[in-house]
Amino acid sequence: MFKARVALEALKGERTVSELASAYGVHPTMVHPWKKALLEGAAGVFERGGKTVSDVDEDTVRDLHAKIGELAVANDFLSRKLRPWAGHVRRGVIERDHPVLSIGAARAGCCRSRGRRSTTCRRARPS
Repeated sequence: MFKARVALEALKGERTVSELASAYGVHPTMVHPWKKALLEGAAGVFERGGKTVSDVDEDTVRDLHAKIGELAVANDFLSRKLRPWAGHVRRGVIERDHPVLSIGAARAGCCRSRGRRSTTCRRARPS
């Protein structure tokens, strides 16, 4: 609606483009494309009888809204289920003295992890 108001005033020609731009707080180069779009679209109002034609099918919109709802419910469900697995709970699950999997080897920089803490070495620790 804002662009249409500015373009309509530009069409009236009572004020210059610079005056309109400063009055509405826009750059003067924005007024010309809005004016051109208003002129091109004005003929379409009379050809269609003033009714706007919907570019998107209502069934498609309804299906997309249903899919958004499903995804929102799934997201809420998963976020509630994963909340108990906060950092302190995950750290409690780790067995630091496990005979086969070594957390210490990954921190020390074993052959596969190269010092990255997010990975663990899958090779068994020598006994």
